[in-house]
Amino acid sequence: MNIKTLLVTTVLLLGISGISQTKSKPLVLGTTDELYSTVLSENRIINVVLPPDYSANDTIKYPVVYILDGGVEEDFVHLAGLVRFNSQPWIARFPNSIIVGIETINRRKDMTFAVDNLDFVEKAGFKKDMFPEYGRAEAYTTFLSSELIPYIEKNYNGSETRTIIGESLAGLYSTYVLEYHPQLFTNYIIISPSLWWGDEKLLDKTHTALLTKIKQPVNVYVGVPNKEEDVKMYEYGEQLYKTLQKNKNIKSYFDYLPNELHSTVIHQAVNNAFQKIYTKTYFSK
Repeated sequence: MNIKTLLVTTVLLLGISGISQTKSKPLVLGTTDELYSTVLSENRIINVVLPPDYSANDTIKYPVVYILDGGVEEDFVHLAGLVRFNSQPWIARFPNSIIVGIETINRRKDMTFAVDNLDFVEKAGFKKDMFPEYGRAEAYTTFLSSELIPYIEKNYNGSETRTIIGESLAGLYSTYVLEYHPQLFTNYIIISPSLWWGDEKLLDKTHTALLTKIKQPVNVYVGVPNKEEDVKMYEYGEQLYKTLQKNKNIKSYFDYLPNELHSTVIHQAVNNAFQKIYTKTYFSK
């Protein structure tokens, strides 16, 4: 395992017209761990931000937020900022948390479940050659459950209270985990999910029946953008939410964000989701 510091470098101001050079130093945000996955047979980059007063010797166990598409150039920095801002003591909306971003290698491969063929892809408005590799969702889930989560909970004082955040294909994947492995996370934040994959298989009666059988308490937020942009995306989210409501063990929320597009929805949706299911009041219950 190779651990290196994740740095956001400050600008170096050069001396002009006799003005002395301004001193600068790196602004440390967190750490980047390179974790080899035997399940996936590849190295995975994991970005981690710890609570401000975190101590490795502490006995405190912190809830963990797992961000799919969690690379520095993806959604990690701005979503980690939401948690850090809202957990500051003078705001105190959210509990202090460990934030984990899983950098993407091939999201179309990792975030989709296996299918017999790709005939449905063109029906959904895409081209088959966009998916030269696909269908590794189950192996990816094994990577999370048997490698990444144990690693975080062993090395970073992470608790078993876990949140997963996924948007678009990652929202499809989050729905897949909720149906097949609901015990893996406490909170599911599902945004603009690409439930067209597999010819809408995760919405059929066989799969929605899995949601009605969930016995442990879970919180599920479903957020969708402006339906004028993509009415099917809205309908998928609404259909998923209606199924979730049938199970009293699932506390579910549906959030329509008409001012957001598929490309812009994640930041506002995650902020809304956190305020519904990630408050300090919730954790004190």
